[in-house]
Amino acid sequence: MKLNALDHVNIITDDLEGTARFFVEMFDLDVRNGPEPLPPELVQWLYDDSGRAIFHINSKDMQQAFQRETQSGPTTGAIHHVALDCSDHQAFITRLETYGIDYRLNDIPSINLKQLFFSEPNGVLLELNFRGE
Repeated sequence: MKLNALDHVNIITDDLEGTARFFVEMFDLDVRNGPEPLPPELVQWLYDDSGRAIFHINSKDMQQAFQRETQSGPTTGAIHHVALDCSDHQAFITRLETYGIDYRLNDIPSINLKQLFFSEPNGVLLELNFRGE
């Protein structure tokens, strides 16, 4: 057995529409209803251009398959951040600045890696990794 890749990130929110819009605008994702029987007013899945669902955005009112208490806000519990492999570092900086989003840069020249850190509307810290740029 082996781990192949991170499949998706599930975010529970009090603002389904606003959270979905944030990710669509930030990452140029395609928003679609979740598969049946998931109600579209409570669940939106966000797809990349290859047709892969990267983010599952669920309303706090949606019943969870594995029920546990969640809170949107400034921290994400035991998970410190979610890292995403990205391209076009400068375009992301421009986009973050256009939307007035506070971010932190981190440059690791020894492995030719540039990183951007910022939080999405529910307090999930995102790490964007840009290799070779």
